[in-house]
Amino acid sequence: MAEKLISGDVYFPAEETVANSHVKDWNALNKYALENYEKFWSERASELEWFQPWEKIIEDEDKPFYKWFVGAKTNIVHNCLDRHVKTPNRNKLALIWEGENGESKTYSYFALHRETVKFANVLKSLGVKKGDRVTIYMGRSPEIVMAMLACARIGAIHSVVYGGFSVEALHERIEDSQSRVLIVQDGAYQRGKIVPLKDIADEALQRAATVEHVLVVKRTGHQINMESGRDMWYHELATLPIATQKCPPEEMDAEDPLFILYTSGTTGKPKAILHTHGGYMVGTYTTLKYVFDIKEEDRYWCAADPGWITGHSYIVYGPLLNGTTSFMYEGAPNYPYPNRWWQMIERYGINILYTAPTAIRGLMRWGNAWVTRHDLSSLRLLGSVGEPINPEAWKWYYDVVGRGKCPIMDTWWQTETGMFMITPMPSVPLKPGSGTRPFPGLLMDVLDEEGKSVKNNEEGFLVIKNPWPAMIRTIYGDPDRYVQQYWSRFPGSYLTGDSARRDDDGYIWIIGRVDDVIKVSGYRLGTAEIESALVSHPYVVEAAAIGLPHEVKGNAIHTFVILKYGVEKTEELKEELKKHVGHEVGPIAKPEHVEFVDSLPKTRSGKIMRRVLKAKALGIDPGNLSTLED
Repeated sequence: MAEKLISGDVYFPAEETVANSHVKDWNALNKYALENYEKFWSERASELEWFQPWEKIIEDEDKPFYKWFVGAKTNIVHNCLDRHVKTPNRNKLALIWEGENGESKTYSYFALHRETVKFANVLKSLGVKKGDRVTIYMGRSPEIVMAMLACARIGAIHSVVYGGFSVEALHERIEDSQSRVLIVQDGAYQRGKIVPLKDIADEALQRAATVEHVLVVKRTGHQINMESGRDMWYHELATLPIATQKCPPEEMDAEDPLFILYTSGTTGKPKAILHTHGGYMVGTYTTLKYVFDIKEEDRYWCAADPGWITGHSYIVYGPLLNGTTSFMYEGAPNYPYPNRWWQMIERYGINILYTAPTAIRGLMRWGNAWVTRHDLSSLRLLGSVGEPINPEAWKWYYDVVGRGKCPIMDTWWQTETGMFMITPMPSVPLKPGSGTRPFPGLLMDVLDEEGKSVKNNEEGFLVIKNPWPAMIRTIYGDPDRYVQQYWSRFPGSYLTGDSARRDDDGYIWIIGRVDDVIKVSGYRLGTAEIESALVSHPYVVEAAAIGLPHEVKGNAIHTFVILKYGVEKTEELKEELKKHVGHEVGPIAKPEHVEFVDSLPKTRSGKIMRRVLKAKALGIDPGNLSTLED
């Protein structure tokens, strides 16, 4: 495919961007990776250090329970920290942190290594050993990174629960993982208030019989309950002689578990996704290096939370594997004012910003002046994650935040995939709203109900047709559910649960979850398409669309709309928005109903929970709400 023949609304990279990229010719790399798949990943893995080499790249005898780098021994933390401490990188900043209250801290690779060893020794002193599960329930602080790395260093399996989940959600995850140790902060700052993490944990622990020790990290210093014999302050244990001893990384098999992370199912309890040391390490290292074109001098900011997969892969592990400098911020994007993010980018000279469309639309709502008053010239790349980004938000992000000079890496992937799956690179032409093509070497397809490939520009089920290093290994404690959920619908292919279409250039457009496709009078309409049309209206910031039963059409479209600050909510505007969608998408997509709202129910990763809106509209039980943001 000749790049210059690409059709549609296309943004071509500057010649200088292409010349300076790790990957100058995407097509050549993709051809090489497809023809030499195992060799391609073997070469990437060889850029990292292994205690013992692999005998086999992929073992597929027991499909779909694939194994990668079979026979190899490693530890992801050795590659995140110890490897760099032996080089001049030891003095390089690994982490720059700013608290919501303006407090700041920095850690070199040497310092982060020292603190991780200390944390690991404290965990060992509590009896934590290889294979034990440790639940982590904290805010965005440097200690959450240290806690995760400390677990992995000694071979324990960490289970991070987002520091804002409810009592029930925390309890459910502790019970499912059978964790013996909980690491919790006293509290975290969010919008000037204290999130009482320890209080929530105390309530959850009344029902969690497995936890023997609670390690409390001090952040806010407010008064909390400390249960004698169970609760211990981390800072007190960290000063004991036992904490300062040497603690070499545990030698792990490539297939030994690294972590479990819970993700929402459309039904039933959250699924514990299991990732391993070897393949996950190679996948996250390679994808971050190529997609965000990591350079020695970069200051990279992934504005997610360590409590979901983007934080695991691209705040904690990926950046440290690449020896880059990461920035982390504790609080809300618009606290105390809507320029907080832009202020920090200017202050710290951030080069790369990776965030979610929901944050972009939220900041867009405040207008351009909050952005343009700051010098954001240090930025060279932008990124998007979590859900399809509508073209209006994409263009605002590109034009206003990136000053028309920063390519946007719009990435599609999942908790289950562990790494970017559909993604551009800086040298690739971009189409607003599409994540472009699969990462080199990956085979993906769009299938119909019978499992046959659909024609270009037709919608269908998005599937992955070959294994990849950072792939989910199983659902922890429930291998049957793993097979049933992901591999049974189209045998031999991994079912993503998303619907998509492929255009004539091979670019993939994610429509939304399969259950987020509305069939109106026999036509399949993606919620993302309707929502994008609404957001393209000058008064609309964010929107959600659902299908509700209709006796004539089968389904009718109901929409929920957040208006820009100061716009009046009138019946006339509702009619105008209905016409606008009809004009943008077609008469069939015209909503039956428009409701003005101040917020939308979302998961922690920023995905709109349409089933909650649907349940509310139908007056039925919304089911499991443990992944609801608020």
